[in-house]
Amino acid sequence: MPAALADGFVTRRIAELKNSLRRHGVQLSSVLPLYKWSSPDEAERQAAVRYWKRMIEITADLECPLMNSEFNGRPERAAESEAAFWRPLEELLPPFEREGIALNLEAHPDDFCEENTPAVDLVRAINKPWVHYLYCAPHSFHPSGADPTADIAAMMRYAGDRLQHVHIADSFNHKGSSGLRYILNPPGTAARIHQHLDIGQGEVDWDAFFGTLRELDFDGVATACVFAWEERARESSSFILDRITKELSA
Repeated sequence: MPAALADGFVTRRIAELKNSLRRHGVQLSSVLPLYKWSSPDEAERQAAVRYWKRMIEITADLECPLMNSEFNGRPERAAESEAAFWRPLEELLPPFEREGIALNLEAHPDDFCEENTPAVDLVRAINKPWVHYLYCAPHSFHPSGADPTADIAAMMRYAGDRLQHVHIADSFNHKGSSGLRYILNPPGTAARIHQHLDIGQGEVDWDAFFGTLRELDFDGVATACVFAWEERARESSSFILDRITKELSA
């Protein structure tokens, strides 16, 4: 598609979305772009920076004050990916600041940074007051590293005042039963596994999760993040919203 036509299409879609938001009396709390900005492949990384710049402009047009994303990159090439991660920030931090948009980052399974502590440290190292950490509850058993129990409270407390966003859904502990809860073939595969279930359908410690949010006086964004039940999406979403409202208004 020629650039002029593409820009016209995007402009129309932005206008349609803004009209729909106004009509229903809601606002966007955040926008989630997923681009390969930490790719050790330089062509992929440069393309991702271009996409990020355009997405920052679109987010500003949508009057949304926040973007959230992942570290990306490859865990088997972690050092190269981390080096790649810092390069786009030199180009992207200025447009973030110019548009007044904040950024929340999460540790994600199969990224170069999968664990809670180094992810929080990276967020702090960016050293911008508008860059914060996102804790994803259904990923709890991945960012805990070697800890088979996943001490949610300790991970969230480590983030402290940098914890400004949470994704809320349940998951099973793939490390349970001596690592045999899930059997993947071929043996030794590097595949990551987790679920995004309704609260109570998995093994996330919700007393610790919500209790620690209250302890930290959490006042950020809480996102219902269930993917498992498209056939009853409304019921699932209502259930999660009711539980979040009950727990965080207590």
